[in-house]
Amino acid sequence: MRVGATAAFAAFHAALFLPEGPWRSWAIYLTPIEAVILGPRAGFTAALIGSLLGRLVKPGFFWMFGIVAEPLSVLVCALLIKQRWKVALAIYGGMLSAYFLHPYGRMLPLWTILDLLAGLALIFPASHVGSWVLSDDLAKVSVSTVLLAFTCTATDSLTRVFLLVPAGLHAFFGWSFETLCYAVFIPGAIASYIEDLTVVIV
Repeated sequence: MRVGATAAFAAFHAALFLPEGPWRSWAIYLTPIEAVILGPRAGFTAALIGSLLGRLVKPGFFWMFGIVAEPLSVLVCALLIKQRWKVALAIYGGMLSAYFLHPYGRMLPLWTILDLLAGLALIFPASHVGSWVLSDDLAKVSVSTVLLAFTCTATDSLTRVFLLVPAGLHAFFGWSFETLCYAVFIPGAIASYIEDLTVVIV
């Protein structure tokens, strides 16, 4: 049954990547659900396979970002539901620390990553109420869903930032600091804030 569910979610994940939209991928709306229903291992696997399949069908220049970010966001979200916040914190905190250790991480505007800092602060609270998402109490479900959805989306964004800055993909693309900051990072941050809001609302 778990294999069938994983395959079904992988196919759905891939399908949601295909339509054009204002965001990185419509699959961002599915990732918290994958975490809730499938758990850490199966959820990660479904998101990984789905993101790979989607980009095989519709290749893009920035294909590598989603293949890493989407399954990792599902994993962190699922760990929070299981109250394994220390592992989630190690993953999230490690990427955020690497960003600030990089020279560009200290040069890029701080306001562009405020949602990522909020995500770090919400790791423990989200873990504390993560299991509420399976509760019969609508109020508890609502609180848990908002925290998990936001943290999941923030992890996706942070992973992309990690790949772009400390992991060095900006250098691979040949971008100067000015190009990275004004053509990529700032527009991406604005879109990310809107994305955070819509994911939480939906």
